[in-house]
Amino acid sequence: MSAQAPGSLPPGSGDRPRRSLLVLLPVVVFAVLAVTFFVRLRSGADPQALPSALIGKPAPAFALGPVPGLEADGKPVPGLSSADLKGQVTVLNVFASWCAPCQVEHPMLMRLAQEPGIRLVGIDYKDPGDAGRRWLERHGLPFAAVGADPSGRAGIDLGVYGVPETFIIGPDGVIRDKLVGILTPENYASVLGRIRAAGRTTPVTN
Repeated sequence: MSAQAPGSLPPGSGDRPRRSLLVLLPVVVFAVLAVTFFVRLRSGADPQALPSALIGKPAPAFALGPVPGLEADGKPVPGLSSADLKGQVTVLNVFASWCAPCQVEHPMLMRLAQEPGIRLVGIDYKDPGDAGRRWLERHGLPFAAVGADPSGRAGIDLGVYGVPETFIIGPDGVIRDKLVGILTPENYASVLGRIRAAGRTTPVTN
């Protein structure tokens, strides 16, 4: 058995600091995120109000075909394009049948669709086959038009982080506001006020 050279470290001891750092890294990351979240809460910021680079800018161009087989009053529900977002205040909801929060939100969208002066449209995001149609037939159709986005391309262009997301678009086709997360009974009045404001104000563009 060979003697250990003077001043040398035992085998494997050089890896110990590295392993210790790897063990501590998730703890440090969690601590940073927790502090950031706490500061946002203390400052009164809404943790769902993620910024969007598109606010104050025209909605990106897109043209989506209808959800196959989706009907209302015996007539096919039309698809959706960016050109359809002009002329009046439009609320654009991005949803999916596989999205559990979308199911929680849906009754509030049905309620919102009854509000006078508001046009509610949807994008069916990354739904396979006829899943979107079956989901809307089961839960109700609040939308005047629904564009099928099976590839998610339109959602990506809109900067969607994750469904559901709701965009408030002015009569000029400019995105005025964005709700990340679900519409709830608790925030309904606030969101409705933001929608009404979109028809009265001129956005500040970047």
